[in-house]
Amino acid sequence: MKCFIGETQFKIPEPTVVTIGKFDGRHKGHQKLLSRMMDFKSTCGYRTAVFTFNTTPAVAISGTVHQVITTNQERRDNMARMGIDYLVEYPFTSDVVRLPAEEFLREILIGKMNARAIVVGTDCGFGYKRSGDARLLQELAPVYGYDLEVVVKEKDDQRDISSTYIKEELHKGNMEKANKLLGQPYAIHGTVVHGSHVGGPVLGFPTVNVIPPREKYLPPFGVYVSRVLAEGRTLGGITNIGRKPTAADDGPVGVETYLFDFNGDLYGKNIEIQLLHYKRPEKKFDSLEQLKEQLERDKEYGLSYLDKERVLC
Repeated sequence: MKCFIGETQFKIPEPTVVTIGKFDGRHKGHQKLLSRMMDFKSTCGYRTAVFTFNTTPAVAISGTVHQVITTNQERRDNMARMGIDYLVEYPFTSDVVRLPAEEFLREILIGKMNARAIVVGTDCGFGYKRSGDARLLQELAPVYGYDLEVVVKEKDDQRDISSTYIKEELHKGNMEKANKLLGQPYAIHGTVVHGSHVGGPVLGFPTVNVIPPREKYLPPFGVYVSRVLAEGRTLGGITNIGRKPTAADDGPVGVETYLFDFNGDLYGKNIEIQLLHYKRPEKKFDSLEQLKEQLERDKEYGLSYLDKERVLC
């Protein structure tokens, strides 16, 4: 996959089918759009191209951290895994803020991204004050000569599937529901770093540690049954999200995972931690021995859950 990150002076040489959006979470609604793009690729031979901003408008305007289900790097990983050909993370500048909707379409989607087909949701918005929408794209299609498909939003019962809906379920620790809405497990991608070295030498539970970026939206602090993708392998484990209060109260928020049946070295490697089930909240124990006893129970619970759900098959 070719990425244009923070660039404005680029040109995709091949005809493309384009979609636009934040793609936070790449949930079932997003997957519906991306799947339709793949249909255009199969039937028309167009390359697939996704337009998004490298900084969300909310962050650019407020200057504050806006938490997302999927970080920029995670979005890149997901798009590459899906087989998307081009990902454009456009800079959200004062110039692009003021760009009229038709000019945005003409200069960027057609001029820079070479769009011959455009796939959007019914609620899409682009250009100055989001004045561009599906209706405008329909009106301008014969003018600029592109095919247009407007995809109806995916629903759960009577509610639109959205990042907001998924965050509500994550906030409750309802991983099964959140994962159903996402159409895939909620995941944290990151590079394995050194931790406190208490897990292996002291407790007998060697772990891998990832420090999530500030903008990553996390579910409640606590212990989760997890599945980890590392070096082409799928491994079961239990994951703690939080500050590990038994060992230290003032550490950074971390994601620490004990992997079942794994003795390798993952330091410096990129892994993906998928959270499947919320078991219990984070707790400060009176001693490391009490913590070790609880970890044994967590391990047994995790092994039983993975075997019952058969998620490693």
